[in-house]
Amino acid sequence: MTQMIFVNLPVKDLDASKAFWNKVGYSFNPQFTDETAAAMVISDTIVAMLLTEAKFKEFTKPGKEIADASKTSEVLIALSAESRAKVDEFVDGAMAAGATDAKEPMDYGTMYGRSFTDLDGHHWEVMWMDPAVVQG
Repeated sequence: MTQMIFVNLPVKDLDASKAFWNKVGYSFNPQFTDETAAAMVISDTIVAMLLTEAKFKEFTKPGKEIADASKTSEVLIALSAESRAKVDEFVDGAMAAGATDAKEPMDYGTMYGRSFTDLDGHHWEVMWMDPAVVQG
């Protein structure tokens, strides 16, 4: 069986988050989506679970606060892209949907990336690496 990863993220407004990620180009698995959670399919093995804060608290240690991602770093989520152009296309789409720049683009010649924060302040990076360098 292929191992999967489920990234669970608290969101303040689930409908707004779903609309944002739809504009970026992602869809949701209706089998695991309701009024408290939305299963955003990133790939066959990666799913971002967008959870209302109340739902998110059900999975955390009792009494533990939820980080306000707009004020503190909680996680850095990095996604690969197949080309520099795809990095720009993805991040430009996120910006058009309401994201904000997280930092200046990174360009190391053989590696290129851009960052943004989503509606809840979660930090996303989209990176491209030259396949010749990756292969060694």
